[in-house]
Amino acid sequence: MNRFVRRLHRFAVGLCATAAFGLSAAQGAAPTYNVGATATGVPFTFLDVKTNTIQGMMVDTVTAVGKAGGFGVNVQQTVFSALIPSLTSSKIDIVSAAMLKTPARQQVVDFSDPVYSYGEGLIVKSDDTRPYASLDELKGEVVGAQVGTVFLDMLSKKGIFKEVRSYDSVADMTRDLALGRIKAGLGDQPIIAYQLRQGTFNGVKLVESYKAVNVGDVCLVVRKGDTETLARINKAIATIKADGTLAKIVQKWGI
Repeated sequence: MNRFVRRLHRFAVGLCATAAFGLSAAQGAAPTYNVGATATGVPFTFLDVKTNTIQGMMVDTVTAVGKAGGFGVNVQQTVFSALIPSLTSSKIDIVSAAMLKTPARQQVVDFSDPVYSYGEGLIVKSDDTRPYASLDELKGEVVGAQVGTVFLDMLSKKGIFKEVRSYDSVADMTRDLALGRIKAGLGDQPIIAYQLRQGTFNGVKLVESYKAVNVGDVCLVVRKGDTETLARINKAIATIKADGTLAKIVQKWGI
């Protein structure tokens, strides 16, 4: 009986040791973050129909940040207007998209150090030859921008337009523009320039004379108060800036 008890005791000790090792390994394992990215933000983020995965400059960036920071990333397709709600509701852990840092957004979420900076681009019909320099020259016209962007807020706050229309995507906006339903549209300048070079949008063009007034920083975005993740991300961003990885990513995507 005593021999049986001793064997049972050794077995129980072994199980405890195994469980303790497993817990330790789990605690030391690299975390994996769910990352929200849009399917319509070429070249920052877009759906590659060949692989059915989200690709782009910001996908490469968050992947490089993960590698430098010692964590994994699981990129998930998310509509732009749903990025922040998905983040605050913990459906995702990081936003990696063409999202500009703004004071209004900073009240809700936290932004990393910048990874890229740009301003808005003004789009008009291809046959519109007027050299627009500012939005004031479009007073009384019907204009548009993508829902959830700072550009839609810009147009609405100006208060000089006949109507400001919102669109689910830049593609929808440029389609209406080409058909003459709106006079002009605002969008992310590098995204529009890239897609125009690719021949994605027909019948529209960027206004070269237009001067951007809302130049901002593109960052990775985390939940408000998630200082641990933010510190890890910022340290990794500094690393990929210093070793040239980020510059190579920007160059790869031609922005």
